[in-house]
Amino acid sequence: MEKTPAPCPCGGYPTGTPYTDCCEPALTMQEWPPTAQQLMRSRYTAHVRGDADHLFRTWHPATRPANTDPEPGNEWTGLTVEAVTAGSVQDDDGVVEYTAYYVSQDGEPDELHEIARFVRRARRWMYVGPADVV
Repeated sequence: MEKTPAPCPCGGYPTGTPYTDCCEPALTMQEWPPTAQQLMRSRYTAHVRGDADHLFRTWHPATRPANTDPEPGNEWTGLTVEAVTAGSVQDDDGVVEYTAYYVSQDGEPDELHEIARFVRRARRWMYVGPADVV
């Protein structure tokens, strides 16, 4: 009996899609995410996997901080996409509202809620920051 692969840490896009078919192509630089939502999902998965390189290369240079390393000690436990505005393959900007759940270094459950802005740069989606960032 063949084992069904576990869904991607981001929950899979579409729901339940395994890591190999969801975020792995983005994290291994085989394919750039075609939509803002898929880029956001790959960034969440990069936090889960501790992939600082993916976080760095997908953060717009105009707003990227010096250190893009994932927060050490957090255990990311789930992602809910609340809303998506634009950000499709035809758009040049988009907004994704999401909540990422985690257990902090102190063992306390917590969440990060963000309305995130994305723009295309050189035909690739890039994370800008919270939607109020210019």
